[in-house]
Amino acid sequence: MKRTIMTYMVAAIVSFAAIGAQVVSPMNAVAQEEEQPPQGTVACGQVVQGNVTLTANLNCTGDGLIVGDDGTTINLNGFGIYGPGADSSKVGIGVSEDNVAINGPGIISGFQAGILATGAGELTATSLIMQDNQIAAFFTGADLASVEENIIKNNNIAVASHSASGINVESNLMDANSLAGVTFVNTDESAVSSNNIQGSQNAVFLDSQSTENTVQLNNAHDNVVDVNNANGLAPNVNQNTFSDNNCQVSNPSGLCFGR
Repeated sequence: MKRTIMTYMVAAIVSFAAIGAQVVSPMNAVAQEEEQPPQGTVACGQVVQGNVTLTANLNCTGDGLIVGDDGTTINLNGFGIYGPGADSSKVGIGVSEDNVAINGPGIISGFQAGILATGAGELTATSLIMQDNQIAAFFTGADLASVEENIIKNNNIAVASHSASGINVESNLMDANSLAGVTFVNTDESAVSSNNIQGSQNAVFLDSQSTENTVQLNNAHDNVVDVNNANGLAPNVNQNTFSDNNCQVSNPSGLCFGR
């Protein structure tokens, strides 16, 4: 693909990473100052902990929910968290704690980052629809996170990871995410497996600093480049493994099954 597009994509991820820590902390301060909703309900901008279940859609002009403690579970329960738009600076769910679960069914839409995990460990996001965000799920400084069995569509980037480790992206349907399905920047020991990815500039992109990752058993089609290891870098250089990917176009060549 054109290097200018790749440069923009990597720059966007790095810039989001730079503001990641600044986004979550101010959200906590603002949310704590707001009038808290009645017990048993959840409101936009609220700091949440424990077991949280939505009982209605959240239509937010600012941030959605901010996780305030380890071990928090957010059940969307068939409802949605809707933001002011992908061009805003707002976050759907901000996470800087450990052992957090975000469970669908439900929708996260209209944020700069649908899920922003900054320094979080062991986060899981499952059975969600994440759409119309800049980045649907963004991990920076995170480890041991899992994004599984989601529908991720019409974002600029579906899943992005920066300076993270142990990220598992598995069994997701990714459609029409304009820049990329999955993008790893300075990410190691992570896996992209058994996803269906279509309609992106790059289905899977790993930069030269992303090492010891595994990309396998993905169906990637109707992308400009289906599998891209650092714009053509030989996988043995950054020790990434590509196997059994059903795709048409890779950079370097030879990363698609039978091609």
